[in-house]
Amino acid sequence: MPNAFNFAASPFDCLSPDEQRLVRASVDIAYFPAGAVVLDVGVAPTHLFVIIKGYVTQTEGDEVLASYGPDDCFDGCGLMTGRVGSRFVAAEEVVAYQLAREAVNELIARNTTFGALLFSDLGQKLSALAQRADQHERQSLTMARVDQAFLRPVHTVDAGTDIVSVVRLFQAQRSTSVLVTGLPGGLGIFTNTSLQRAILDGRPLDQLAVGELASSPVVTVRPSDPLGDAMALMLRRRVHRLVVVADDGQVRGILEALDLFSFLANHSHLITVQIEHAQDLPALAQAAAQITRLIAALYRGGTRIGLMARLVQQLNARLFERAWAMVAPADLVDNSCLFVMGSEGRGEQLLKTDQDNGLVLRDGYTAPPDLAAICQRFSEVLASFGYPECPGRIMVSNPDWRGTVSSFSQRVRQWLLQPEGDSLLQLAIFLDAHAVAGDAALLASVRERVMALATDNDAVLARFAAAAEQFGDPTGWWSRLFGLGDEGHAISLKKAGIFPIVHGVRSLALARRVAATGTAERIAALAAGGALDAALGDELVQSLHLLMGLRLKAGLAEIDTGRAVTGHVDPERLSSLERDLLKDALAVVKRFKVLLHQRLRLDML
Repeated sequence: MPNAFNFAASPFDCLSPDEQRLVRASVDIAYFPAGAVVLDVGVAPTHLFVIIKGYVTQTEGDEVLASYGPDDCFDGCGLMTGRVGSRFVAAEEVVAYQLAREAVNELIARNTTFGALLFSDLGQKLSALAQRADQHERQSLTMARVDQAFLRPVHTVDAGTDIVSVVRLFQAQRSTSVLVTGLPGGLGIFTNTSLQRAILDGRPLDQLAVGELASSPVVTVRPSDPLGDAMALMLRRRVHRLVVVADDGQVRGILEALDLFSFLANHSHLITVQIEHAQDLPALAQAAAQITRLIAALYRGGTRIGLMARLVQQLNARLFERAWAMVAPADLVDNSCLFVMGSEGRGEQLLKTDQDNGLVLRDGYTAPPDLAAICQRFSEVLASFGYPECPGRIMVSNPDWRGTVSSFSQRVRQWLLQPEGDSLLQLAIFLDAHAVAGDAALLASVRERVMALATDNDAVLARFAAAAEQFGDPTGWWSRLFGLGDEGHAISLKKAGIFPIVHGVRSLALARRVAATGTAERIAALAAGGALDAALGDELVQSLHLLMGLRLKAGLAEIDTGRAVTGHVDPERLSSLERDLLKDALAVVKRFKVLLHQRLRLDML
């Protein structure tokens, strides 16, 4: 056979050189004209097919299950069971490799990852991929540049400054080190460890010059040096801080060991430090700007989507809390609860999206007369941080999304019991509410009243859940993916899979009065209560995270090319592995929709 077999395509990208030679020795090329049946139901397959050119459609009866294009392989399941369960037809002229069953069996015996990617369900495939990604993540992070880590700001004093003045600077600037100028050996550094030596010296601290105890010369690195080299330098020189000096001699900052190791283990610590140390809104804006870069680094390093989403939720919550405290008077903060909704409330936001937030006030509290101006200012601040205003005005600057516990409870009651107009949409948004600042008990009180009123009315629940179907059947989606339809190539993963999972789970959670706001947590609660099969629940979580990851990849590509972030997938950027995993995820979505039909009686609408 020709040597052009694409070993970069999944699942063949995990094969060793010896295993690749086995493939080359066992593969032939097959041709099928348009309309030809490649495999039919009930036959015993003898080969695994890998498409070189053309497209193959998989059907069961009149239903299209999936389509396969260049670099995709099929029918691994038929090989495993010894019987083909679907019909595979050439949608156009097809040229394909056919790999003998005996060779496939030998590859599975030699390489467990190959077998997992070829035969396993979505969760097992992703688990195998995660194991492969762990080492890559560690390597990629150590190759990052020093200036990609958090650098502490530089504070400088003269060698003649007394120790008491230096300690006052430590306290005022929330710092643990200063650079010392005017020393014979050049630039020096005085740290909190040096302070211990000063105290033990015995002389009055207000009469002891910092230059006498400063360490000199300092250990330096350049902003462009790899972090792995910086870590090795710290260990070799037995220091906890490196002074970052540019080629022009300018000091750019201090790299502390805690920040370096936190970067390698958990980037979010660095932004948390910036948020905590911010003294004003511009400083908070600088921290907010780091979040997207953090997400890009974590994604490209192989970090799991679920973990990334939780980190983003924690960072955004602290960012919003600090911003609210800078905009709102303390009395208002203490007597209210600022909350977020949508993907932010569920802990499923990755890239920055529209603001979805509200404000609950304590019953009996008299709000400041300029409350509207305060809330408008907060919305403007978030917009300046990169969180655009919500087109539907679902945010605190809209008076409809702020009110007392009693008034908010009454409003939500109307949404629930009088499902008219946009009320079901508003209810769905509110069910994801998550407190980020102020008294969280105020929001909890409103949520408790909602859950106490959660209706058993099948018609209301069906209407609420029906939105999960508003974007149609994902099987037609695959025709667009391969350019076989007339709707264009732009694909919305949110419509195709994310929203049906999120809203379907939200509907089941409402029916069972589940208080959790995150989709994964709702699924766990439903499974624990027997309302959802645990295996399907696991597949739903895996599918959601896969779709979120693909959407994130598309969004990062749009950012890199200076385009507006839509999260729509460009089919040309999908690898064969991504298409394979996506087929599995969409199959899970389809099965889940069938379950919703049965559980919530959607057919009665």
